[in-house]
Amino acid sequence: MEYSHDDAELVNQPIGYWTWAANKTLTAYVRGRLAAIGITQPQWWVLHQVLHSENGATREEVIGAQQANLDVGAGIVADVNLLVERQLLVLDGAGRLQITDAGRALHRRAAETQRANRALVHAGITDDEYLITLKVLQRMMRNAGADVSPGR
Repeated sequence: MEYSHDDAELVNQPIGYWTWAANKTLTAYVRGRLAAIGITQPQWWVLHQVLHSENGATREEVIGAQQANLDVGAGIVADVNLLVERQLLVLDGAGRLQITDAGRALHRRAAETQRANRALVHAGITDDEYLITLKVLQRMMRNAGADVSPGR
């Protein structure tokens, strides 16, 4: 594998730039692959959340859980509305969102796409290398004042 710099130069590269560049590249890749099957990444998160909620979820629960997800913010409301308009989610008599058969089918397809995305992006990277990368990033985040406690 060719890298952008030799080791002596790479060790002095700013982590902020490379984490930003990695985030930008990987987010665009994942979102493009999901768009090709007719769903956005935030819509995938909503379908996933509702599917795995024991009794469905209220709009407020979905919005509250997703607002901090990669800076989606208030835009998640439009995604929930679109999923209802597309009849991938429906409101039950108790006002809870439930996933429809069409929503389950799209969720399955998106899950397959996500598994393929992960396999491609992780090609040539061992689980040990990946684990070390995440632990180093979390340590750096903690050093910068972030709370990376379980459940965050």
